[in-house]
Amino acid sequence: MFKLRSQRQSLKTILSPIVLALLIGSLAGLGAVAFKFLLVFCIDLLWSGEGAFCHRYAAAPWYLKIAIPCLAGLAVGPVITWLAPELRGPGVPEVMEAMALSEGRIRGRVVLLKTAVTALMISAGGSLGREGPIVQIGSSIGSTITSLFHMSTEQRRLAVACGAAAGIAATFQAPMAGTLFVVEILLFDLEVMSLSNIVIAAVTGTLVARPFLQEACIFTIPEFSLNHSAELGLYLGLGLMAGFLSLLLMLVVFSLPRFYEWLRVPAWLTPACGGLLVGCVGLVMPRALGVGYVTINDALAGNFSLSLLLIILFWKVVATGLSLGSGMSGGIFAPSLVLGAMLGGCVGYLAQAIWPGHSIFPAHYALIGMGAVVSGTTLAPITAILTIFELTYSYQVVLPLMVACIASLLVVRYFHGYSIYETKLHLRGVNIVRGHDVNLLRSMWVTDYMEREFQTLKEQMALSEVIEEIERSLFPHFLVLDKEGLLSGILTLRDLKGLMAHPERLHSDMCVADFMSRDLVTVSEHDDMEQVFQFFAKHPYTLMPVVRPNNPRKVVGVIREATLVTAYGEHVLRQDLRS
Repeated sequence: MFKLRSQRQSLKTILSPIVLALLIGSLAGLGAVAFKFLLVFCIDLLWSGEGAFCHRYAAAPWYLKIAIPCLAGLAVGPVITWLAPELRGPGVPEVMEAMALSEGRIRGRVVLLKTAVTALMISAGGSLGREGPIVQIGSSIGSTITSLFHMSTEQRRLAVACGAAAGIAATFQAPMAGTLFVVEILLFDLEVMSLSNIVIAAVTGTLVARPFLQEACIFTIPEFSLNHSAELGLYLGLGLMAGFLSLLLMLVVFSLPRFYEWLRVPAWLTPACGGLLVGCVGLVMPRALGVGYVTINDALAGNFSLSLLLIILFWKVVATGLSLGSGMSGGIFAPSLVLGAMLGGCVGYLAQAIWPGHSIFPAHYALIGMGAVVSGTTLAPITAILTIFELTYSYQVVLPLMVACIASLLVVRYFHGYSIYETKLHLRGVNIVRGHDVNLLRSMWVTDYMEREFQTLKEQMALSEVIEEIERSLFPHFLVLDKEGLLSGILTLRDLKGLMAHPERLHSDMCVADFMSRDLVTVSEHDDMEQVFQFFAKHPYTLMPVVRPNNPRKVVGVIREATLVTAYGEHVLRQDLRS
């Protein structure tokens, strides 16, 4: 009877996260569909005519081109300033902050407000993407469901991740890209079971959204081929240029708020000012406004000349900087794709001029450029690679993508160090590393959380004595001390397993010093928890010795990774309660 009850409980434990992933994936997929239809409705409402947004905008009277973006910004400014400040910008940084500082809590109002505000700003002409808002909408759905059913913190964080993955997957019809987006950007410490649930949510979101979408793919992708291995050098150059373009975009986006502060423009008025300026950009280059998918398809079809690609590239940077820098609600993913397509097309034309006798197609470079700029702005190269791969399903595209995306990543890492999402958080004083707030970790000290009781062994102890000591002890790790009582090594059960796997090496004279690990990583009792967290992130240890600052071999305690995680959670909870 007890065994049957245990089996039922185990089955419930396994099925509950799966059911949760299926539910959230379905709702996030429907949310992505609803957002797209609302965007189409708003475009029909604001702009007369037929066809894509850029064609309707180009045919509109000049005064409407300026007035509609300005009035839309004026309408949403008070909402994102006083009612829901988390709506301002791409939305992904707010999800990252919620995962790190609020245990995944996202207000339920975000679902409706983010959908309405972003759809209005994009349809009015803002150079924004719908992917970042979809992440925030899906995450908010997951957080709201767990709050309604009073689920645990671990379930809430998993639900937020599932909602984000399902939203991205449904938008691009790319479940692998949605999953990797969450792993690379939102989550860093992930269990295999959690990953499987995120995959389930992403696949569910894709399948739920597919019947409602008129097309399986939003881009018309040319057949890709790598004609010669020497082309990889060109793709490397494209990746380096994409990295510098990503830096330029971030500079423009984050310089504008400082300009508004210098002019003392109220926060509720900045979206209207941005709308006015974006409308002026639209008078010169309508293709620089909106999501830009039609522009990408034209670039992939080879419909643009080199001069037009350069002009669109310039004005797209300006329009995106004005839109995001003014605090409009919208994502950076789609503008990055447009900029990458324009940059790649330019490089393709230059390559044609350098090697006129070779079969070089600018559309191929436009495709690789899309992934490279996304990699540079988000610092998520695997997501960028898989996104383009799932759009093409061509293995030929993988190697050029890897070269370009990694090159772009290295440029941004070297010259700046942070993604556009992390930069926004840094400017607000939030420093997140591996999903944790560094500002909180810096206020926590090792001496307050270390354990002063720990198991030790002597270097001279024989193997038989060590085995007896291990049988009596509750500890899986043992610090090894020399004759003076100073730290000389560490012994774990993993070391003993490796020794027992080769019985031929055993002999009666063996002592601890013969098989202990001398690769020591220690922390000082006066270190803060940020340094400890960095050590745990770089080394495959779950325990580290704590030593005196003036004597790196004098052990005063141990610090465990589990203790660090628990202490961090309690610290966050205390801050929430004070708030």
